[in-house]
Amino acid sequence: MTLPIHQPQAIANTAIRSNSVMPLRRTPQLNDGNIAEKRAEIARYFTNTFDTYTRLFDCLRDDTGFYQKPISLRHPLIFYFGHTATFFINKLILAKLISARINPHLESIFAVGVDEMSWDDLSEAHFDWPSVDAVREYRAKVRATVLDLINTLELVLPIDWDNSWWPIVMGIEHERIHLETSTVLIRQQVLAKVQPLPEWPICQETGQAPKNKLITVPAGAVNIGKALDSAFYGWDNEYGQHQAEVAEFKASQYLVSNQEFLEFVEDGGYTQDHVWTEEGLAWRQYTEAKHPTFWRWHNGWRLRLMTEEIAMPWDWPVEVNYHEAKAFCAWKTAESGQKIRMPTEDEWYRLCAEAGVNEVGEAPAAANLHLDHFASSCPVTRFQHGRWYDVVGNVWQWTETAIYPFNHFKVHPLYDDFTTPTFDGKHNLIKGGSWISAGNEARLSARYAFRRHFFQHAGFRYVAANTEASSSTAYYESDKLLSEYAEFHFGDTWYGVESFPKALADIAIEAMQGKVTGKALDLGCACGRASFELARQFDTVEGVDFSANFIGLAARMAEQGEVHYARVEEGDLVSYHTRTLNALGLAAYVDRVAFYQGDACNLKPQFTGYDLVLAANLIDRLYQPSRFLAEMAPRINAGGLLIIASPYTWLEEHTPKHEWLGGFKKDGESYSTLDGLKAQLSRHFRLVGEPRKVPFVIRETQHKFQHTLSELTIWERLPE
Repeated sequence: MTLPIHQPQAIANTAIRSNSVMPLRRTPQLNDGNIAEKRAEIARYFTNTFDTYTRLFDCLRDDTGFYQKPISLRHPLIFYFGHTATFFINKLILAKLISARINPHLESIFAVGVDEMSWDDLSEAHFDWPSVDAVREYRAKVRATVLDLINTLELVLPIDWDNSWWPIVMGIEHERIHLETSTVLIRQQVLAKVQPLPEWPICQETGQAPKNKLITVPAGAVNIGKALDSAFYGWDNEYGQHQAEVAEFKASQYLVSNQEFLEFVEDGGYTQDHVWTEEGLAWRQYTEAKHPTFWRWHNGWRLRLMTEEIAMPWDWPVEVNYHEAKAFCAWKTAESGQKIRMPTEDEWYRLCAEAGVNEVGEAPAAANLHLDHFASSCPVTRFQHGRWYDVVGNVWQWTETAIYPFNHFKVHPLYDDFTTPTFDGKHNLIKGGSWISAGNEARLSARYAFRRHFFQHAGFRYVAANTEASSSTAYYESDKLLSEYAEFHFGDTWYGVESFPKALADIAIEAMQGKVTGKALDLGCACGRASFELARQFDTVEGVDFSANFIGLAARMAEQGEVHYARVEEGDLVSYHTRTLNALGLAAYVDRVAFYQGDACNLKPQFTGYDLVLAANLIDRLYQPSRFLAEMAPRINAGGLLIIASPYTWLEEHTPKHEWLGGFKKDGESYSTLDGLKAQLSRHFRLVGEPRKVPFVIRETQHKFQHTLSELTIWERLPE
C-alpha cells in the first residue's frame, strides 16, 4: 500500500456534545461511613457497573458478532460477555460467601483465558459456546445473587483485604476493567457487526491540531504505593512502597495527536527499520502494519471508533501500541536532535505532581474519564492540567516501565494471578486512564500493564531527558532451589529454629571476641545472609560461592537491599515474598560486603589475609575437600579462625568416595569426618572447644520441611 501525502483541509469546529446517559459511579470509600448508607452505595455501584456492561453488548448488531473473533489473539466476545459474571461466582465460592454454583458448565467455559496471547501465537482452539440468550439469562441470575448478598451480608467497616465484602468490590472493579477492554474488542470487530447507539455518544468537536512543545518538569522525589489500610480498593500491585529521585526532564505539553503522528507516517516511519526495536520490528513485519491500527484510508484518512468511522480528527490523540510509540520516539530523536522517549512510571508521577493533579478521593473531574463526557477520545487541547493537557484521561499513556512489584508486594489469596503473570518484562505500564476508565482504573495509584503489541485506548506523550529510562530489576525468583535458599537465608523462622546463616555468624562473632576482626571470608555463601551478618563485626566480608545463580541473588540483595521470590505452597501454587536488608537490621553494613563466584577447591590467590573463614555446609559438597582444607592455612592470619559446619552428608554424586573425609571404615574401625578434619588440619590449626550441633530447617512446601543438624567445629590458625 502506498500512503498518500496528507493534504491540509479545513476542519469544522462544532459544539461539544457531553450528554452521556450512563456516567459511571465513582469507586466507594471503604474505611468509614454509615453502615446502611455504605451498603446502599455499594449496591448502586454494583448495578451501575453490571448493567452498563450488559448494555455495552447491545452495540453488536446481531448475535453473529458475539462469535466472530475481533482479533485472532483473543476469544470471541461471547466469552467476555459471560466472564465477568462467572468471576463473581468463582470468587464468592472461593470466599465461602455462597455455597452453590449457578451454572457449573458456563462457569467452567467462562473462567479463564483472558490475557492476550503473544502476537505470533495464534490459537484456533474450538469452543462450543452457549447461546447469547443463555448467557443473558445467566447474567441475570448472577446479578440477583450478588444483590441479595449485598443486601443481607453482615457489613463491618472498614472493608479491607480480610473483610468478607472485599471479593464483592473486587468483582465490581474487575468488571470495570472488562468494560473498557471489551470496548476495545468491539472497536476491533468488523464494522458491519456493530451499531452506534445514543447511549454511547462520541465527541463532536475537532479542530486544528496544536503544535506540541516540551515543558520542563523539575527534579524531585516520588513516593508511591498504597498502605493496606487505604480508603479505596486497590489491586495487589498497588500496595507496598516505592521511592525514587527523578532527574529533571521535559514533557510534551500535549499527547501526541493524529496530526503529529502523521508526520512520522508520511516520512516512511513504518518502513525505517532502524527506528524500531528488535521486538517491534518483528511485530511490524509479521502484521505488515503501515499505519496505526485504527486509521482507515477511504479517499482520505478516517478513524475507526467503537461503532463507527469518522473523518480523521487530527487534534485527537493518536492511539498506538508501545512498539509504534517507541519507533516514533526514535524517529523524533533523529529529527529533533534531542533524546526523545516515553516517560517512566516515576516520571509520570512527577508530571502529575508538577501539573497539580492530585489524588484526593478521585482523579480530577476535569478530564475525559468515567464516561463523564464522551464515548470516545476528544481533542488534546480540551482538558488542561497545569501547563500540560491530558495528564490523566482521554487515552492511556504508554510508559517505558515494565511492571514490577513494589517493596513488600504480596498477592491477595482470592486472586493470586492478577498481576504476577505480568512480572515477566514483557508487560509495560500504561498510566492516566482513558475516556471509559472508571473506578479503580481512574485513580492515580492504578497500575495496569499490557503486552507491548497490545491495543488499548492508549496513546502517548514523549519526554526529553538526559537520563536513560531505567527499569526495575525487582522480579520474583521462581527457580525452585533458589527460592528455597532465599527463604532459608532471608525468610521466616520455622518450628522455632532460627536462621542458620545468622546462627553461624553469631557463633563466629562470639568466637572472635578479643581477636582482630578486619576481614572475613564466607565460603559457600549461597545467598549471602551470613556475609551480611558477619559485616556487623568485620570491616570487610567477601562471600564466595560456586553457583553464579546464588551469587547473583546475593548481589541483588546487596545492590537493591531486597530480594523477591516465589515460595512453593503446594503443587503449582506459590506465594510471593519480598525480604529486605532493612527489615533484617543489616542495611547499614552492606558497603562492607562483596560477592564473587569461585571454586572453594581452587580459589584465586587474592582470596587471602583473612581473620575468619566460615565454611557452612560446604565440605560434603566439594569434589576435593582435602585440597580445600590444605589451602586454608596460608589464607588465614595467625590467630584467625576457620569455622566449619556440615551435616556430613557424603554422596558420591558430589564427592568421589576416595575423597570423603570420613563416614567410612578405616583399618576396620569407624572413621568419622571429625577424625578426618583433625588429621587434615592439626598441623596448622588447633580445635577450639568441643564440636556442637547447630540445627537448621529448609522449607520445601507448606507441608514438607527438612530438619537437619550441622556439626560445627572451630579451628584456630597456629603461628608458623
